[in-house]
Amino acid sequence: MATRYMLVVAHTGREESLTAAVTVCRQLLAAEIIPVMRRDVHADVLAKAPELTSVVVLGETVETSQVELAIVLGGDGTILRAAEITRGCGAPLLGVNLGHVGFLAESERDNLLDTVRRAVDRDYEVEERMTLAVRVKVDSEVIYETWALNEATVEKGSRERILEVVIEVDGRPLSSFGCDGVVMSSPTGSTAYAFSAGGPIVWPEVDAMLLVPLSPHALFARPLVVGPNSVFAVEVLARTQGTGVLWCDGRRTYDLPPGARVVVRRSPVPVRLARLHHGPFTDRLVGKFNLPTSGWRGPVDGEGATQ
Repeated sequence: MATRYMLVVAHTGREESLTAAVTVCRQLLAAEIIPVMRRDVHADVLAKAPELTSVVVLGETVETSQVELAIVLGGDGTILRAAEITRGCGAPLLGVNLGHVGFLAESERDNLLDTVRRAVDRDYEVEERMTLAVRVKVDSEVIYETWALNEATVEKGSRERILEVVIEVDGRPLSSFGCDGVVMSSPTGSTAYAFSAGGPIVWPEVDAMLLVPLSPHALFARPLVVGPNSVFAVEVLARTQGTGVLWCDGRRTYDLPPGARVVVRRSPVPVRLARLHHGPFTDRLVGKFNLPTSGWRGPVDGEGATQ
C-alpha cells in the first residue's frame, strides 16, 4: 500500500492552533498516515510534542505533489496561506475554523476529531473555487504576475493621497475617478473585502467576477458583476501623486508606479476545497453572519425550495 501524506497547516502563533496541530498529527499517525508540515510549523510542533518524530517537512522529505489533502487549522487567513502553499498541486483544503467568521472553513473546533476521521476515510467531496490571474503591466511590459483566491486590490500607497484610476472592462474604458482603491473579486471573495466595501454577495457556484470601488469620488462608481470570460483592468493614472499598491488576498503585494495597469481575469487553476456537508450556501451565510430569520415559515407547497 502506498504511503499516504497529509499536510497540516496551522497558525502556530496561537496556542489553540498549535495544540490542535499536535492532536491532528497524533490522530493521523495512529491511522498510519504521515503528517507533513512546513519547517517553521514542524519546529513548533516538535517543541510542544517531542515524540512526534515521524512528522516530516514539506519540501525536504515530501513534495506538495505527494500530498493527498491539506488539513488547515485556523481562520480564513490560514486557509489563504494553505492555498498559496498548495497552489497547482491539486490537494484539496479541509479547513477547521479556529478564527472568527471562518467562511472558507468546513468544520468548527468542536468537531476536530471527527473531521480528521473523515479525512482519513476520504469521506468528503471536493468543490472547486474560481481564482483570479493577476498581471501588472507598464506600457507593453509585464513586470509582475500573481494570483488570488479572494481578491486583487489596487490601493493608494499613502494615506493622505488619493488614487486616480481609470477602470476598463473587456478592453473598453468605463470610468475614471479618484478613490482609496478598487477591489476585483471572485465569488469566494464576495464575502471578504468586497463585502466590507459594499459589494454584493455572489453564490460560490456562480461564474462571475466583481469590481467594487473603495470610497470613490465619482457620481458613477457602482459595484460591477461580469461574466467569467471578461477581463478587468485598473490603470493608475499619471496624475496620481505617489504610488499605488497591489494586494492579493492580503498576502502578496507589489508597488504600482503611475501608469501601471493591473489586469485581472479568471485563472485556469482553481482552489479545491474539501466539503463534509451538503448544506446550502444560504445556511452558511445565516450561520456565519448570525443573521436573524425569525418569522420565516418556510416554502408553501415546496415553492422556492430546491427540488
